Order: sequence, then structure tokens, then C-alpha cells
Amino acid sequence: MRLQGQAMRLTVLVGEDDVWHHKPLYHEIVRRAHVAGLAGATVLRGIEGFGASSRIHTSRILSLSEDLPVAVIVVDAEDKIRAFLPQLDDLVTEGLVMVDPVEVIRYVGRPG
Repeated sequence: MRLQGQAMRLTVLVGEDDVWHHKPLYHEIVRRAHVAGLAGATVLRGIEGFGASSRIHTSRILSLSEDLPVAVIVVDAEDKIRAFLPQLDDLVTEGLVMVDPVEVIRYVGRPG
């Protein structure tokens, strides 16, 4: 797959403990992005954050909060990202879904 120049970044912010059919929600988002043929997806675990609920989630030892923020990031051509967005309607019941334009400078996979 070749991806270079103007593209779109999809970022989905959810909680680490959010689930879809007893599995982590972030895993289902990545699985669906893969099935949809998107260029790739990355899941990043945050160490602290808060969202619409205004409850702070942190990884600090003295805190009781465990549900850390998770960002699922997908970059691909705008038409592919926009075609994927409806799949998130059912999945993301709490969180943030955003898209923004990006310029891909280099996208190279491993040979083989």
C-alpha cells in the first residue's frame, strides 16, 4: 500500500476499560479498521486525562482510578477514513472521535 501526501488522521479517545461484547473497545476498533483495509492503526495508552465526565483518570500509585485514557489513531486517505466513521457510531458510546488533515511524509512497512 502506498500512502503519501495529503491524508486524514482519525483519533478515537476512549477509556481503557470500555468494552464491546466483553472485549476491549480499542481492540474492536483496530480489528474493524484492519478488516476495512485501512493503512494501519496504533493504540496509545495515556497516563492521565479527563473527558466529558470531568473525572480524572491517572496511573499514579496513590490514585484509585484505573480506567486510563486510550487513543486509537488511524491514518489513511480521507475517503477511506470517512467511509469508516459510521462503524464508530455503534462502538463509541462515550469518548471523543475526531479527524484532522495530515501530510504523510513516509509510510514504509517491513519487507515480506
